[in-house]
Amino acid sequence: MLLSYRSLIMVRRRSYCCNGCCMLLYLVVLSVSRCKSSSATSDTLFQYESLSDGKTLVSANKTFEFGFFTPEGSSNRYVGIWYHGIRNQTVVWVANRNNPLMHRSGTLRFNDDGDLIVVDGRGSWLTVSDVSKPTGLVKAILFDSGNLVISSVNYPTRGLWQSFDNPTNTWLPGMELGHYGGQNRLLTSWRDYDDPSDGDFSFGTDPNGAKKLFIWHKETVYWTSGLWNGKFFPMIRELPLTQRTDSYFQAATRVRSNETYYIYSAENGTLHLSRFMIDNSGRIRLLVWREEFGDWFPLWQYPKGFCDAYDVCGPFGVCSELNQTCQCAKGFEPASPTDWDEGHTAGGCQRKTGLQCEGGVDGFLEMANMTFPPSSKGLLNAESAEECKLICLNNCSCTAYAFLEKCYLWDGGLVDLHQFGNDSTGNTVTIYLRLAASELVSAQSRGGKSKLLISRKLLIIAILVSLAVFIFCSILCYLCIRRHRQIRTKLLSHNLPLNALGTTEETDLWWSEQTVSQFTVFPFSQIAEATNNFSTENKLGEGGFGPVYKGQILEGQNVAVKRLAAHSGQGLVEFRNEILLIAKLQHRNLVRLLGCCIQGEEKLLVYEYMPNKSLDFFIFDQTRRALLDWVMRFHIIEGIAQGLLYLHKHSRLKIIHRDLKASNILLDGDMNPKISDFGLARIFGSNETQANTNRVVGTFGYMPPEYATEGLFSIKSDVFSFGVLLLEIISGTRNAGFHQHGDTLNLLSYGWELWKEGRWFELIDQSLDERFPRNEMVRCIHIALMCVQENAVDRPTMSEVVAMLSSESTALSDPKQPAFYTVRITAEVDATGDIDASCSMNVAIISTQDSR
Repeated sequence: MLLSYRSLIMVRRRSYCCNGCCMLLYLVVLSVSRCKSSSATSDTLFQYESLSDGKTLVSANKTFEFGFFTPEGSSNRYVGIWYHGIRNQTVVWVANRNNPLMHRSGTLRFNDDGDLIVVDGRGSWLTVSDVSKPTGLVKAILFDSGNLVISSVNYPTRGLWQSFDNPTNTWLPGMELGHYGGQNRLLTSWRDYDDPSDGDFSFGTDPNGAKKLFIWHKETVYWTSGLWNGKFFPMIRELPLTQRTDSYFQAATRVRSNETYYIYSAENGTLHLSRFMIDNSGRIRLLVWREEFGDWFPLWQYPKGFCDAYDVCGPFGVCSELNQTCQCAKGFEPASPTDWDEGHTAGGCQRKTGLQCEGGVDGFLEMANMTFPPSSKGLLNAESAEECKLICLNNCSCTAYAFLEKCYLWDGGLVDLHQFGNDSTGNTVTIYLRLAASELVSAQSRGGKSKLLISRKLLIIAILVSLAVFIFCSILCYLCIRRHRQIRTKLLSHNLPLNALGTTEETDLWWSEQTVSQFTVFPFSQIAEATNNFSTENKLGEGGFGPVYKGQILEGQNVAVKRLAAHSGQGLVEFRNEILLIAKLQHRNLVRLLGCCIQGEEKLLVYEYMPNKSLDFFIFDQTRRALLDWVMRFHIIEGIAQGLLYLHKHSRLKIIHRDLKASNILLDGDMNPKISDFGLARIFGSNETQANTNRVVGTFGYMPPEYATEGLFSIKSDVFSFGVLLLEIISGTRNAGFHQHGDTLNLLSYGWELWKEGRWFELIDQSLDERFPRNEMVRCIHIALMCVQENAVDRPTMSEVVAMLSSESTALSDPKQPAFYTVRITAEVDATGDIDASCSMNVAIISTQDSR
């Protein structure tokens, strides 16, 4: 019977044989064991063994492989670790990255001190590992984590050295990145795709101890992740969002002896092949292996955006939205013109003329619509922009300033500068860049000349455009007449009356069919067949418009069919409204209308199918709302805000929804929110700010006071509804039908009282179990109370709401008292009088109070 290693050690401990005899017996047993298993691939290299070029170690589950390799496009030989069994060799660690072998005569073995070394055919050698002198024999094991560990044979659990402590360009799950044990573990890029020697880029933790991740180009910081908030880094917000879709990545931090390091883990077994890496262009990426594609798939990467994702602009380089390339700020020139000519801009820019600090003749160049650069220093004692300017001017190391309620200063080279267009709605600021006086005058004079040239060009362009418009209008008139004839023919071919949708609406509808992708006029027979003749089993629900059914059209696509009920308070006007509005709207957070059907009294709308139903299905159910963690809820909040911003500002038409509520927020298979039900929406003119109606429609509990009492509505009406919805998502409680707490009669007043008393945390849904970033939650409650203020003029716009949600640096004003009107009902009630059949008769009470 063959003895195991553990049995052999026990025999050794219990015997009184001499050391030489024990060692001889040990070697004999191991030799026999090796002979028996010689046909199997090993994951272990013992001290008395060697590993020649061409042979490898393979981890137990055949995940990683260790040995000699040559990068594609190179002739050098290196020792490293790569994924086993993947078609395109993916190297994650290199031992001799700066000392390659020039031939295939290398051998891996241990020396007498227990160090793992590489010996070439000429007798030269280099050290792979440097261990403390062990007692007894040592061995190297390649684990399925990709970690090569050297340990004592007698004490296998006591590691003497591991590759995870000496990373190259790859961060694997379980690997610790940061400062501890007197060592700073950084990722360093390869020099080129075929050259693993140390490159110019590195990635790791802040050497000063702040809980941040940095990317350096040589010794210059050009990106930072932002401060760790306990769950994720702000600049890597996409990472935790992947937990809801196709992976379970988690970042973690632990503090040991006042030294901080970070790890991440891939807990989903199907996506265990994952890695962070920094490539030779300075881009940090999170990659997972997709077997179905046979390739690595990026879940997250930086840099990203409208500039070249494979390069960065470097210090004083500006990434411009206008030409989508890097360019030096005015008064600066490329630090290395040759590199910039070749497209490598990470080295940044240098001043054309040095600053004259002591002479006090420096000035500032205004740079509008800029992103907020990292590493700023805020000063609370500056009360004005002019005072902020003087503070910077009197500080020789100050290179730029900005004033946003307080003074921000920058020194050194400004990095991560992006300049957007004048219509940007993001978190942009005006930065004042310090220049020598001569460069400032030169920049301003160039600006004046360029404006004159631009004026002349604009005149020429205006003439050409006018001519083109005249020609275009002539062609359009001809096409309109021709199209009208085609419409008549098509209506008749579908057996639809010529006045089915009115006059101008009819033309708009058919233009929609012609110009909007996948919009179709379905025959009634096809819809009936798709919904199993509108069977009860296919019914998804019922609203004020009528019942909604699930169906499957010929192509196998699932759809939702809304059927206009004969008794519905909504009618042909709302039906036309849905078609004419939503058929023209294209946004990821708006539900998509696929087509319609009109036959006799039957009027149907066909939408994309939302498998996860609506938001109220989850958020107001005691059991299901526990499925929505805070990351998912915040994702839904951001999506709703983006959808409203599109309606109010970025769509072809300015649209007021007028019926935003939880039941009108549908959720797709990935829990992405989509705003639905545009039957009550109104189109605003470009110069229109508010309108008045004698017919108040919508849902009590979501209506702002000026609309419920006076019929006035504007974009601030939707903002109010969004604020109510935000409070409902946070609390898991309906505003309509709110159970009384003390003197408060609705969710708005309850939230307001808790906010004033500093007890905001009592508003939060208990199912969240405190698993949320505290600052982010407080900010969301603050924004919600700003949205539901009594006076519409006090409420922010959706542009401002999106900016406040996306950036913690955006200042928030103190909210005023919300509109205290109460709806004592147990279900949503349409203001036109339509009540769900399951509801008993209730009394709606509307009251307004003066703001405090």
